[in-house]
Amino acid sequence: MKTYVLVDIESNGPIPGDYSMTQLGAVVVDDRLDKTFKVNIKQISEKFEKDRVDHTHLINAMDAKTAMQNFKAWIKKSAPNDPVFVSDNNGYDWMFVCWYFWHFLDENPFGYSSTNLNTFYKGISKDLSVNIRNLRTRELTHDALEDAIDNAKVMLRLINNINSPRPFV
Repeated sequence: MKTYVLVDIESNGPIPGDYSMTQLGAVVVDDRLDKTFKVNIKQISEKFEKDRVDHTHLINAMDAKTAMQNFKAWIKKSAPNDPVFVSDNNGYDWMFVCWYFWHFLDENPFGYSSTNLNTFYKGISKDLSVNIRNLRTRELTHDALEDAIDNAKVMLRLINNINSPRPFV
């Protein structure tokens, strides 16, 4: 049985390696949303975009390898059966998480693929113009765990309405 893990990250630039993932948050998508993970990560390079620096991400930050080892251990414990990476912007979030796993651990517990929450919504609603931001109850905070939980709530709403004849009208 697949276990969906909603992931959100924050970074100080547009690409991994040259820039750093500064925070990672994740939650197992179930009715409780109580299996959570959050870590602040130390920069791996000197480059950063000034408008993307959040000094709160420096509090209790750990080195990237330790952060990814801890995330891997959490995945194994919280989503032991076929974990599936889900993100609202997986082109961005997946890019960083996948790169960090392979770069620091030489493996990725999610494998080689990810799922995009926006694409899931487009498919369910049969409308390529929709965006999940219209389903959120508030603006994202750019705290990776808070945003992951908010997106997981949207995913649960999508799953619970998947068989409705007009699910989001």
